[in-house]
Amino acid sequence: MNLEYAKKGNYYIPNIELLHKSKKANIGKYGRARERFLKEHRKSLYYHLIMKEELVEHLIQVDNEAHDYLERLIPQFAKQENITEELKSTNQMEWVGRINNIKNRAEEIIYNEIIYK
Repeated sequence: MNLEYAKKGNYYIPNIELLHKSKKANIGKYGRARERFLKEHRKSLYYHLIMKEELVEHLIQVDNEAHDYLERLIPQFAKQENITEELKSTNQMEWVGRINNIKNRAEEIIYNEIIYK
């Protein structure tokens, strides 16, 4: 394998590119958030995944896991708080506000348990 290096200060850093750039389009909101987190806080893991060419697959897996968890949490919270279709038909604005509140709480759980681990 022939690597090129770029000088950054006193260090030479390898120029690394993802080989499967077309797969990057499949990475959603949570996968991109995970990538930002890894770049900023877990650099060694981030570069390890790049070197093993597993970063894109990892990000897609995290994104899918987060979406699946979100799809389970929202109905679960809605049931606990008695948010029904009847409320949706009688008071749509209250229903939207309460569902948005639930979605925000569910996303906070997702970020803490999946994205930032």
